[in-house]
Amino acid sequence: MTDKKTIVDYYRARATEYEQIYYRDVPERRQEIADHFIFVEKLAADKTVLELACGSGYWTQAAAKNAREVIATDIAPEMIKEAKTKKYNSPVTFINCDIYDLPFKSALFDLIIIGFWFSHEPKQNYSKFFEIIERPLKADGQIWLIDNNPPAEGTKSDFLHTDQAGNNFKSRRLNDGREFSILKNYFNQNELHDIFSKPFRVSRLTYDKYYWSLLLDRK
Repeated sequence: MTDKKTIVDYYRARATEYEQIYYRDVPERRQEIADHFIFVEKLAADKTVLELACGSGYWTQAAAKNAREVIATDIAPEMIKEAKTKKYNSPVTFINCDIYDLPFKSALFDLIIIGFWFSHEPKQNYSKFFEIIERPLKADGQIWLIDNNPPAEGTKSDFLHTDQAGNNFKSRRLNDGREFSILKNYFNQNELHDIFSKPFRVSRLTYDKYYWSLLLDRK
């Protein structure tokens, strides 16, 4: 079984319980998420937005608060089904597709947002991944990413192994007891800057206890 298939199977199985991550009873953690939500609401104002790996639509709602239009994609149809149950202020179109096979021409979007996916991207794929996410972006467009730091996932150690490319794997258990081994990398602030400052200009880097986010411009 390939690593990609494993993580897709995991998210397909997790769709109905995915948003539990946003509502865990840690006030500081929830405040960080709320702050990012408000930031995206403002960032997406009057823009045409492409969301990659939209999941259950949490960040789609933030973007759609003030956006002109949102196109939200995800490889898991179960996630899109969950996302479609939400109400949105702006027009939202959902597309079931792979990030590596996007059905868009170049330079269409003012803003691209990617929530909680980069940590699953294999390190050996970074160059291709950056090319893929930059292609649909307008010349003056921006990319916003968010992902978590280890404290967001609790104190339990579920590390499994590291592969030859330096990717870390951890165990994830669903509410029904099913367990998956998924690729999950974490980064410190300097690592994030070094990774993203090569292909992009880092406009904003926020690194808090539970979450990090980046706002990127084309070079």
